[in-house]
Amino acid sequence: MWDPHVCLRLWQVPTWKEDGNTNTQLSSFPTTNVFSFLHYQFINPFHPLSSSLSFLFYIKYKPQKGSLIQLQFKFPQPHFISSTLIPRMAKAEENVYTLASVREDLIRQEDTIIYGLIERAKFPSNSHTYDEKYAQIPGFYGSLVEFVVKNTEDVQAKAGRYTNPEENPFFPENLPPSSVPSYPFSQFLHPGAASININKSVWKMYLRDLLPLLATSGDDGNYAQTAAADLSLLQAISRRIHYGKFVAEVKFRDAPQDYEPLIRAKDREGLMKLLTFTSVEETVRKRVEKKATVFGQEVSLDSDNDGNGKSKFDPTVASRLYKNWVIPLTKEVQVEYLLHRVD
Repeated sequence: MWDPHVCLRLWQVPTWKEDGNTNTQLSSFPTTNVFSFLHYQFINPFHPLSSSLSFLFYIKYKPQKGSLIQLQFKFPQPHFISSTLIPRMAKAEENVYTLASVREDLIRQEDTIIYGLIERAKFPSNSHTYDEKYAQIPGFYGSLVEFVVKNTEDVQAKAGRYTNPEENPFFPENLPPSSVPSYPFSQFLHPGAASININKSVWKMYLRDLLPLLATSGDDGNYAQTAAADLSLLQAISRRIHYGKFVAEVKFRDAPQDYEPLIRAKDREGLMKLLTFTSVEETVRKRVEKKATVFGQEVSLDSDNDGNGKSKFDPTVASRLYKNWVIPLTKEVQVEYLLHRVD
């Protein structure tokens, strides 16, 4: 179970207790310091061992890299260590992102976006959801959808969502820090990637351009449900667009000699041309529309009528979304990222 090369060294602790079940002399473990970070807290400074003393650190545990272990001293048995191992699915950094894996992830994200479109299409336009004067929430000025998104992002930030470099909030101002142990995400991107966030453009596009295409006119009163569907779809679209950072990094590593001269010359137009593959974009658009057609159809147990029923939404909306906004905004993210890649 334990990697003999990566073990624990603690002094004045004669007994090891794992998950409250087995006791093993600590001396049976080779002594090697493995702390990557240490957290401890004494609630009572006069009787520290009557309070909780917590150590939190990462241990390299085979066969998975990056297991998380939590150790606690608790009164009245301060000589025992209660441990909890949480396996982590961490890949070796050099193998996390490849051209093939990035392409596969982009294809899967298409599914998420299409299902998000279907969910939002269940509701009519419900204009009160977006009316700043309608909600009148005490202590908050803005629309209901803004209220839902901001408060959800606050909770998700505390839960650690935005420690993942693939996630970008719509309202990054004053987000609370994560309250949970951070996961050792691969440092694959250039540090400048953290400053690239075009969600203001995504938000504007969503409200101004996409919703009129997707939602039928009308009002059914389900404003909170509508805002929740908006949030899920907005986050899926944002994730897809900002994934352009990873696409750009993979492409740069694959052919740095093609990109570096344009980057150093700050040639935006040249980078955009280098990143544009019209035939690939057309393939993506067609695939998305076909998926939307299949996912959006009403399924019947009568095979003769299967696929001939009413669609949940117009599949061309998905195609237009990708053609007019997702693909162009993704390339905008790529260009912004590459311009800072050799800083």
